[in-house]
Amino acid sequence: MATGAHADRLLVRVTVSGGGQSNVDTGFPVLDRLLGLMAEYAEFQVVTALAPGAAPEEAAATGKPLGEELSKHLREPSARGYGSAVLPVEEALAHVALEVSERPFLVTNVDLSDVRVGGLHTDVVTDFLRNLAEGAGITLHVRLISGDETQHVLEAMFKALGVALAQACRSRPKE
Repeated sequence: MATGAHADRLLVRVTVSGGGQSNVDTGFPVLDRLLGLMAEYAEFQVVTALAPGAAPEEAAATGKPLGEELSKHLREPSARGYGSAVLPVEEALAHVALEVSERPFLVTNVDLSDVRVGGLHTDVVTDFLRNLAEGAGITLHVRLISGDETQHVLEAMFKALGVALAQACRSRPKE
């Protein structure tokens, strides 16, 4: 089932049975790559298009409508509503745990606020995750277990996020 949110400068669609394909254009290649990894590891189809010339704050804000789209799937009566994953990328190892909540919240030990990757301040990624948690209505924990290379850390985080989201959207086992 595909769903969509559209504002003047933004289009977001999510299909949870989409096979891991994505078409993401936030105007920031690093964020596009991270969202592509999330979609691939979740096996979701994600389409995100932000109008050209967007500011980094607008790219971070795409997390909220993406979360709103995911919320519909996370809150299906048959959905588990929680998920957890630990994934590596070379020396980096990240753990993501999430649960549907009436009090959305982001908890993370990852502080990359002084780092730039591909022209993007990585605090934009933290803002994106906070917006995603708020839009999806989830408590989201992101833990860096180890890692020094910023790109590897970010990729491990978003891979684990994808797997945790897939688990949360998956149907509960029948009794």
